[in-house]
Amino acid sequence: MAKPKLLIVEDDEGLCSQYRWAFPACDVLLAHSRPQAVALVKKERPPIAIMDLGLPPDPDGVSEGFATLDEVQNIAPETKVIIVTGNGERKNALKAVAAGAYDFCEKPVEIEVLRTIIERGLNLHRLEAENRRLAAMPARSPIDRIVTANAGMLKVCRDVERLATTNVPVLLLGESGTGKEALAQALHELGPRAKQPFVAINCGAIPENLLESELFGHERGAFTGAVKQTIGKIESANKGTLFLDEIGDLPHQLQVKLLRFLQDQIVERIGGRQKIQVDVRIVSATNQLLEERVKEGVFRSDLFYRMNAVTVRIPPLRERGGDAVLLASFFLNRFNQEFGRNIRGFTEAASVALSAHDWPGNVRELENRLKRAVVMADRRLIDAADLELAPSEEALPDLDLRAARLRAEREVIQAALARSNNTLSVAARLLGISRPTLYSLMQAHAIEADIGKIGDAPEELGVAAGSGRVSRAAVADDTVDSD
Repeated sequence: MAKPKLLIVEDDEGLCSQYRWAFPACDVLLAHSRPQAVALVKKERPPIAIMDLGLPPDPDGVSEGFATLDEVQNIAPETKVIIVTGNGERKNALKAVAAGAYDFCEKPVEIEVLRTIIERGLNLHRLEAENRRLAAMPARSPIDRIVTANAGMLKVCRDVERLATTNVPVLLLGESGTGKEALAQALHELGPRAKQPFVAINCGAIPENLLESELFGHERGAFTGAVKQTIGKIESANKGTLFLDEIGDLPHQLQVKLLRFLQDQIVERIGGRQKIQVDVRIVSATNQLLEERVKEGVFRSDLFYRMNAVTVRIPPLRERGGDAVLLASFFLNRFNQEFGRNIRGFTEAASVALSAHDWPGNVRELENRLKRAVVMADRRLIDAADLELAPSEEALPDLDLRAARLRAEREVIQAALARSNNTLSVAARLLGISRPTLYSLMQAHAIEADIGKIGDAPEELGVAAGSGRVSRAAVADDTVDSD
């Protein structure tokens, strides 16, 4: 592997020589002034740099050093800049960190301390690069509104894509904020009803005495205040899709009327006698355990089974691996454009806090925290405090390079399996390796491809009938591939 590039911005020739021999694991690039540093950053894009603030023509001040830091950050915001300062200049070092520098080290420099800072910076740079690569992977989700690299969530997206072409009722189960409405819209937009209306109604947000009128409509004079005929949501969705959000909050009386509609697709407005035939696809969603509400007698079992032709369970954000950081980057780009900001990313503490937080509000909570942080942040990098998340030392990731590589390898293998629908030959092709190599890596990482549930071809993958697992014999026989 090529050595990582380390840019040294220092006008002291003696110190430059010391840096050269102190970091044999790096390809050291030397710059003695701002123009040289800027030229090297443009050409080499080094992942990490060591910079002295006292540079000519202001070697006794810090103005030239801060100007160099600003230009380097503008050209390559991903470069981790370590500031080296003299004794008594700690305030300038902290000011530089607030301006976007990664870390600082005071003179006289302790090489071992600086090596540790450089290793941490390189590890973070690699992980951020991997996150950017995964975020830029084409077709990481078949649904535009869903940003994910998680295998479980990608399977949900593929299921929605399949169901969109059918007319069966779909029940979306998931915690609040997991993206149920986005998936409901995808069921509509990816299917044959895409050009027809998509009508959504939140059954828990409308008072019970108004909900029946909202759903079924009413005739003029049907009740006090009914001064004109009003078309209900169901009728408005004719030929299209009706999305019933929070269906678990539907009052018992309306459950009976909705069941009758689902059976014959006929609507009667309140106060009317005319039977109106409609053609509506029903998609419902809830964050409640409907099975429990059925047992408690709160929700009708016949309505539950009528709406529950196919159930799609949406995993909460806390179970979606690195999706929190991936989504944070997505929202950061969106809100930078929306509010005209130029925030470049996240501090290490913020990345750790994003991964460690439990996200009880799921994607909606993450979106709101990012919006507030982008608006209120006064630095170029968002910190954990900007997100109103408490940094935790216990949550710091293992920065051992080998462990980081293993984590990245496992995540990429899982992403390839998810994108290929667990088809080993396709996954191996995406990864640029042979199927035997892929199988060995899956064994090493304890990854099991649940092929039987997804319906891959047993004859291609060597799946024992009914087992849902890859046959060792079949993989062992496939020895013609080479890495």
